[in-house]
Amino acid sequence: STEMANREEAEIQISELDLLSSMFPYEEEFAVTDQLALAELKYYVENESAEVPSSKVQFILNVKTEVPNASMVEFSMACALPFQYPTVLPEITVRSSLLSRSQQILLNSDLKTYLMQNFSGEPCVLSAREWVKDHAAAYIDKDLSSSSMAASDATQSEVTTFTRLWIYSHHIYNKQKRKNIVDWAKELSLSGFCMPGKPGVVCVEGLQSSCEEFWSRIRRLTWKRILIRHREDVSLEGGGHAEIQKQRKFPTLEEKCFDAHGARGNHMDLGQLYHFLEEKGCADIFQMYFGVEGH
Repeated sequence: STEMANREEAEIQISELDLLSSMFPYEEEFAVTDQLALAELKYYVENESAEVPSSKVQFILNVKTEVPNASMVEFSMACALPFQYPTVLPEITVRSSLLSRSQQILLNSDLKTYLMQNFSGEPCVLSAREWVKDHAAAYIDKDLSSSSMAASDATQSEVTTFTRLWIYSHHIYNKQKRKNIVDWAKELSLSGFCMPGKPGVVCVEGLQSSCEEFWSRIRRLTWKRILIRHREDVSLEGGGHAEIQKQRKFPTLEEKCFDAHGARGNHMDLGQLYHFLEEKGCADIFQMYFGVEGH
């Protein structure tokens, strides 16, 4: 059961954190930045009835390493462990005051590639630290400004993932928010639809980086409750414009108001939403939103 898997994953996280704190007893090398999340995680492992923790454990690992001319450089690794870790990769961002922005992006993307290729499903924070210790200094001298290589690599990797986000909100009435949703989608070349009312449903699809940007803007607004209910990612070979267009299920992003019933006219007709999704080949999503078969 997922419950069992969750607890197992949580136990692995705790034993890895214990190992890190015994290997790096000093704050300046290893520090948990969210003590509450760690306490929740431990409580979850020890108590059958405990709720799944509400936030991920986050910590900093600092790594000192030598650069060729024998000076020492410090890199900091900001880490967060998703609940499914180690089934999924840890979220790690490596920084140093000596790295330019493009060097930092390249370093982090190479680290992620290394972890993806070598550690599917196993604890890997220590291995990531080792990799940073051995490889990070080399990125300080990488001259990326002159070479268009880095730029073309970056755009290549951005284009390769097509994403569709299914966002659920307790309600969407506010005119400004509704305008933002449509305007931002247009600005980011995302298609999909927005169903205002209660509940509110937003679907956006397009480049993964654009979807991420859309979500980070939307979630900053004030909501009673908003979350990504489901996410689809498709890796595209080549990933040109035509490939992306082919993946779209919606031509543009438009607001869909299904005839509402009720005096305030704010409860949407879910039957019509179901038929609309069915037409677009997304009927299974209805189930994910509302947990009942559509009719």
